[in-house]
Amino acid sequence: MNVFLKSMVLVALLASAAVVPAHAGTPDDQLVVATTMNNILTLDPAGITGRETVQVLNNIYDTLVILDPKDRSLRPRLAERWEISADRMTVRFYLRPDARFSSGNPVTAEDVKWSLTRLLALNLAQASALKTRGFKAGNAEKLFVAEGPHTFILHLPQPDDPTLVMMILAQNGFGTILDKQTVLKHEVAGDWGAAWLRTNAAGSGPYVLSAWASNEYVIMTRNPAFWGPKPAMRRILFRHLPESQTQRLMLEKGDIDVAYSMQSPDLRALESDPDIEIETAYGSGFYYLAASMKDERFKDPRVLRALRHLIDYEGVNRAVMPYFGTLRQRPISTGIIGSLPDPGYKLDIARARALLAEAGYSNGMDVTLRFLSEEPFSKAATAIQNTLEQGGFRVRMISGSGDTIYGAMRDRNFELLIGRGGGGQQPHPDNNLRALAYNPDNSDKAKLTNYQGWRASYYDPELNRKVESALLEADPARQKAAYEDIQTYIDAHPMPIQPFSEVLDTAAFRKTVHGVVASPWLSRFEWVSKS
Repeated sequence: MNVFLKSMVLVALLASAAVVPAHAGTPDDQLVVATTMNNILTLDPAGITGRETVQVLNNIYDTLVILDPKDRSLRPRLAERWEISADRMTVRFYLRPDARFSSGNPVTAEDVKWSLTRLLALNLAQASALKTRGFKAGNAEKLFVAEGPHTFILHLPQPDDPTLVMMILAQNGFGTILDKQTVLKHEVAGDWGAAWLRTNAAGSGPYVLSAWASNEYVIMTRNPAFWGPKPAMRRILFRHLPESQTQRLMLEKGDIDVAYSMQSPDLRALESDPDIEIETAYGSGFYYLAASMKDERFKDPRVLRALRHLIDYEGVNRAVMPYFGTLRQRPISTGIIGSLPDPGYKLDIARARALLAEAGYSNGMDVTLRFLSEEPFSKAATAIQNTLEQGGFRVRMISGSGDTIYGAMRDRNFELLIGRGGGGQQPHPDNNLRALAYNPDNSDKAKLTNYQGWRASYYDPELNRKVESALLEADPARQKAAYEDIQTYIDAHPMPIQPFSEVLDTAAFRKTVHGVVASPWLSRFEWVSKS
């Protein structure tokens, strides 16, 4: 579709939304959302990447369960209840008997089985989460069982925490339930409907896909067949507005209702606007300083402790991180099971210099510090460079794109690096620890690039054992204590990855809009209304 036709489609769809009074911004029954769509490359749940695409799919598709945006606990969705077996190897889901897809087809256990089997068979981006838990296309028939129309049985392929597996299935992409009959009508040469689903949808969510123009807009219309309460908004328009300042100006004028990808300076400029609200929520992962233990110098725990004391945690978070992150020093997300308060590390130049001297570096050392050439990485790197040099490090800065910076980390070819990551999409400590600390095989040939511990050449067999044991602990109180013990262990045995800020998600919106959820991973616009 050429640019002119795309524009005409957009105009026609918006014009049909409502009659707009001259003094108004957006129609009362329409929500206009600004975001960046660079990561929206496909709408096939099996192949999506990025939180922006998850946010779109949250409104078109359903999952068996969802995470409550207030406390991130598991809540019913297509499954109205579930049972976990005594041996923690089976979860039995009881589906809502009234749920229907937008086609009118009923949602059945066979649709659930087929959707998860399809995910593994296609083996695209979203299959990775289930594959790491031992699910494979070859064992799908045995592990995914439809017992009648409304009972789905999930067998775990290996000992695991079933709560964590359910948290994975709560996210669209990993756990999206598709209308099997509709998708198979569009299957071509055994592609599981992949070509059709790239630009179409077959879900049971509160909205249906009306139009998508890559890097321009996504338009969704209220689903008349939706099984839940009728959403207040009749139409949702996602607009691709990658420039933060453009989002701010349009939000101030009332041309958009919600902005999801604004930068800190523009958010700060809106703080005093009486017509705008700004909401933040814990996102996924951390900002951190990483050292590579391939470098012999960073194998010395005294050097790692010195690095701990050369971050001005409070100063960086106060000056650089507002709306990007909030102070956090532990590798487990705030507010989840076993999460301890921060240990209270402080900038201590004298202590850092003493530790370096004990390690044989009384004259300091030369290091390179890599960072992304964008906010907040560049400003955080400058601040940390300053305190590192006060502590005796002579720092050469290397900035660049993701390929330059994270590529070097994946190749295990760096010294120091300012990064972002560490799980957190699932509110479970194992999700954080597997990303940041766990490393089952430290060999170069293992190529465990999903593990940031492996990227940093960090290998602690005792910590690995603790992480594995805590995951399988069935008693909630003992599991909580096990994760607390892991954090205490890390205090005494420093990791080469030191968090200094926990990622925040931020949304700015008109005060006439209610029910906005700041996290794109968890937001659903069926909850939104306007006054």
